[in-house]
Amino acid sequence: MSAQTREIIFDTETTGLDPKTGDRMVEIGCIEMIGRVETGRTFHAYFNPDRDMPPEAERVHGLSAAFLYTKPRFADTAMELLAFLGDSPLVAHNAGFDFGFLNNELELAGHQPIDYDRMVDTVALARKKHPGAKLSLDALCTRYGIDRSHRVKHGALLDAELLAQVYVELTGGRQIGLGLTALDPATDLAAQPSTNAPWHRPATDKPRRDPRPHVASPEELERHRTFIAGIAEAIWTR
Repeated sequence: MSAQTREIIFDTETTGLDPKTGDRMVEIGCIEMIGRVETGRTFHAYFNPDRDMPPEAERVHGLSAAFLYTKPRFADTAMELLAFLGDSPLVAHNAGFDFGFLNNELELAGHQPIDYDRMVDTVALARKKHPGAKLSLDALCTRYGIDRSHRVKHGALLDAELLAQVYVELTGGRQIGLGLTALDPATDLAAQPSTNAPWHRPATDKPRRDPRPHVASPEELERHRTFIAGIAEAIWTR
């Protein structure tokens, strides 16, 4: 993947677990990354699901039916969301769940669903990198030392922000995306065949300086002896 690839990290909140049984998406949060670095551009929206909010779902994300009643319907902001997503890869945690709800809303609004070829699932990445370990977003934040103390309840934009940090760790660590230019293979030592010959610093045009002296002068030695002799009850004389 190119160092300047644009990717969207996203998360959703819903009324339940299955859009096929009438559950709806009520929140989406998206983070733009280029070269695995957050650009600061985000998309965040709440949606009126035109249905009740089950108590068990509200306990997870804290979004009540009364709060969502005043929000726009998904169809009203679908074009704005699609413009933000563009044709970029879409990264989510347990991505099949989020894709299912997003595509359900798109189809209900009369839009084409998003191709699953664009899906990047961080659960699958984590399972491959840490087989047998806990794979929840909370567990991965703990593993990588990512602060989630402000995550009292689930929230789509907050979870996307945490996931963006986890994604960087899963795909190479914090040094990724620093914009380092590739070295010319002719000068890249790592790209050259390994030999047993000692390594020498390449020649440069900088003037060579004589090494600095690291031996005390006779005057300094005399001052040191005088100083030591003046120490009362020195432990090395016992």
